[in-house]
Amino acid sequence: MRRMRVLAAGGAALAAVAAAALPAGAVDGAEADLAYHGAVSMAGGQVFVRFTPRNHGPSDVPDVTVRLRWSVPLADGQVLPPGCARSGPRVLLCRVGPLAAGEVGAQVAVRVRLQGRPSELRLEVDTVWAGGAVDRNRQNDEQRVLVLGTGDEYYF
Repeated sequence: MRRMRVLAAGGAALAAVAAAALPAGAVDGAEADLAYHGAVSMAGGQVFVRFTPRNHGPSDVPDVTVRLRWSVPLADGQVLPPGCARSGPRVLLCRVGPLAAGEVGAQVAVRVRLQGRPSELRLEVDTVWAGGAVDRNRQNDEQRVLVLGTGDEYYF
């Protein structure tokens, strides 16, 4: 019974993030070049990720949602930052918000606990929603980082 309540609450949170990520009208045929650059560190089974989104243009993007995917499952029962929701045992979706062409968005910071204390993990960061805009340069918005459990920061 408890597991069903947790799943229902997680589903409701994911629905809220998805609803917030769906603008009233998607950008039909618009093109944008989204990029994410930041750092990640891990120590004692905790991971801290911070990144800054940027839209190189040429079009504005009305809303952006980023997917953070870990190679290790996340621990249950943790408080996530506003705008983020679990989408699976190893996945978070985080709403970035609108990004004007040529602009840098607000920094996103996420701290999570992992199941166990792994010595390393792989983090993948990518765009899951861009308000209907097309991004033909996926090299700078699909990041993969190997993170060692040393507490050191790894940049992407």
